[in-house]
Amino acid sequence: MNPYQPVADFEAALCEYTGASYAVAVSSCTAALKLACQWRKFKDNAWYQVSIPKFTYCSVPQAIISAGHRVEYRDENWIGAYQLEPLNVWDSARWFTSGLYCQFDVSHNDDPIVCVSFHASKTLGIGYGGAILHADEEADVWFRKMRFHGRTEGVAPNMDKFDMIGDDCRLHPMFAALGLQKLHSLPKKNDPLPNDPYPDLSKIKIFT
Repeated sequence: MNPYQPVADFEAALCEYTGASYAVAVSSCTAALKLACQWRKFKDNAWYQVSIPKFTYCSVPQAIISAGHRVEYRDENWIGAYQLEPLNVWDSARWFTSGLYCQFDVSHNDDPIVCVSFHASKTLGIGYGGAILHADEEADVWFRKMRFHGRTEGVAPNMDKFDMIGDDCRLHPMFAALGLQKLHSLPKKNDPLPNDPYPDLSKIKIFT
């Protein structure tokens, strides 16, 4: 018996609900954003000056900086989601609805990477977790290894071939099972959540 089967089942249900080709469940939306930014640095072998709205949650610049990029801020009255420009990465922590993945910009050379949250206050609130919604088979393999100490899922450590320094940001099966249950009865159309009273991150030295 695979103890992580509920995670795989939840990911499959997320794909069906959102229209994404792949869904990688992780411990938070912050972890999803960090992995997405790390993937772009790895894929392009370059760091970026990443622009985000100056009024957003404090973990977003932390994820960008931790992934090896730099941050700048812009004035944007965003609702539900916004892009980490110029990366085709989207913070959709405050918007989760059916067909969500199809709502994002596909005009880039690469497919969008959409990061969502399952925090207790969110639309699919299970108390914990997030996910990376995307359409890149190569990235999917990379994300799954990165969330699991650089390991290959289903391979014993003494039989694995390690080629990356990974993280530990898997979603616990208990939360995945709860997410699967709640997703089953979630409405098809959900409006974006109102924004929290965020501070102006551009005025906080550690985030610049």
